Amino acid sequence: QVQLVESGGGSVKAGESLKLSCVAFGGTYSSYRSYCMAWFRQAPGKEREGVGAIDTDGHIGYADSVKGRFTISMDREKKIVYLQMNGLRPEDTAMYFCAADLFGRIYTGQAECDSVDARGQGTQVTVS
Repeated sequence: QVQLVESGGGSVKAGESLKLSCVAFGGTYSSYRSYCMAWFRQAPGKEREGVGAIDTDGHIGYADSVKGRFTISMDREKKIVYLQMNGLRPEDTAMYFCAADLFGRIYTGQAECDSVDARGQGTQVTVS
């Protein structure tokens, strides 16, 4: 069973940066030929929003709200997916979650995986 653990959240001022990491544990990850990893966020009273997604073929997509500011990347060997967040804004304040679709791929520009086979517990990002 694959488990995901996020880290890197924190409290920052508007305009500053944070880098989130998500490490995958367990399962036979190396046996998955193609998979998708993604970040989504949820703020109190708001709907969940897909922030960005990446698959093992290199397809990447972002939500319009973060394009040009956030960058998603993957270290397949280390089973880590990153989210570099620059130019943070108060509206980026949310709990950020990592998710995995262990058999899926995405189209370029798609900000979420098609399904969620595993997700982490989240890491809080607060921008003031």
